[in-house]
Amino acid sequence: MPHILLSDMPQEKVLDVSEIFVSLQGEGTLAGIPTFFVRLSGCNLRCNWCDTSYAQKPSKNFISIEEIVRHWEKAGKIPYVQITGGEPLLQENVYDLMDFFLKEGVTLLLETNGSISLRKVPKEVIKILDLKTPSSGMTPYMRYENLAYLGTKDQVKFVIADRVDYEWAKKRMSLYYLPVYTQVLFSPAWGLMNPQELANWIIEERLPVRFQLQLHKILWGEKRGV
Repeated sequence: MPHILLSDMPQEKVLDVSEIFVSLQGEGTLAGIPTFFVRLSGCNLRCNWCDTSYAQKPSKNFISIEEIVRHWEKAGKIPYVQITGGEPLLQENVYDLMDFFLKEGVTLLLETNGSISLRKVPKEVIKILDLKTPSSGMTPYMRYENLAYLGTKDQVKFVIADRVDYEWAKKRMSLYYLPVYTQVLFSPAWGLMNPQELANWIIEERLPVRFQLQLHKILWGEKRGV
């Protein structure tokens, strides 16, 4: 796999970064795997149960792609990288960051809130797309045309806070045939939905979904949101 030399990278390419860290992947099909996280600042939505509200507003902590790469190298060039937010796709330079990591051969994940087009996201990226349930207050902003860019390696995540959310998510699963072509995750909203109750609903109805808990919160508490 060819590598990009730092000297070849445009020096003016910067991103507004909330934080860079290494942790265990807390959610999804790769939960438990050590991962290098780049959390970008700024979000166009305001979900009622957002667990990373500190990343909602621009931080003006501008970091060059070159510097982000150096952080990754110092971390040991971890082969799993996730770009998250905030909403990463608000920043145009994120596509250059994706291109770098893909050329390095890493497994690259993108967590996005479902309100911005995935058209420009490289197909090799594992896309984790939130479909915002009614309890989020952000349901009207979802772009369902994004589902056309998902495949079997990608994931659609529903955060469930109550029975209304659960029934809404089931209806969207059926309406858009989600389990046919992508992976579906049901996650209890932290502190709002009893995980055992949600698990029982899934079992009773034999739903073709993956139930997930936020591993990072179990291990380190609510403040360690990844």
